[in-house]
Amino acid sequence: MTNFDSEQALAIRRTQSLTSIIRRELERMIEQGELTAGERLNENALAAKLGVSRGPIREACRGLEQSGLVDVIVNRGVFVREVSSRDAAELYEIRAMLYALAGRLLAPIVTGAQIKTLTNYLDEMDRAAAAEDLNLFYPNNLRFHEAIVEFGGNGRLRAECAAIHREMHLFRRRTLHKPGRMHVSNAEHRRILERLAAHDADGAEQELRMHVLTSREILFGPMGHYPDEG
Repeated sequence: MTNFDSEQALAIRRTQSLTSIIRRELERMIEQGELTAGERLNENALAAKLGVSRGPIREACRGLEQSGLVDVIVNRGVFVREVSSRDAAELYEIRAMLYALAGRLLAPIVTGAQIKTLTNYLDEMDRAAAAEDLNLFYPNNLRFHEAIVEFGGNGRLRAECAAIHREMHLFRRRTLHKPGRMHVSNAEHRRILERLAAHDADGAEQELRMHVLTSREILFGPMGHYPDEG
């Protein structure tokens, strides 16, 4: 009985590990626009593409539903979630405040090694912008912002930002698709980095807030305007 239980536990761990890998891959596909808002996730096609059975695909989709990336519609299937313009605008406002706090926390304690890491992300984004390669720019953009939060050391803030990030994958690329926006965005990143390197908490807070709100304004207009209100 002990051997059976051990084997069964090992099988469960393997299944859970595979499900986690598949979930991360589906998140990546959503992040990079390979799966778009409103698109139906075809279990058979995804299983064939990833070389797995349908079971782990189904489990991964349940996890994506819990994190707000997909909607499960009875008798229809699993669909990449569509975020309303109002929800998106509100998420930008929340994100602006969270990242402003992240900048304020990090500026007094940032290290030279952390500045170098952030600079490397910006250099990669410069190369991506020059090549007009959004698929290279976008993940480095994410890592840059995630690193600012992580380096600040506030675990709860990191969890809240991660939750916001997951939802924002569904629409955030819209601003970066606009002509010249990648170049402008990275110039804003460099101003953020300058304030961090100067240990200027007020300046870092302000630059991060304005960086996020600029993207909101590009998509939805100034603060106080909600596009779904008519």
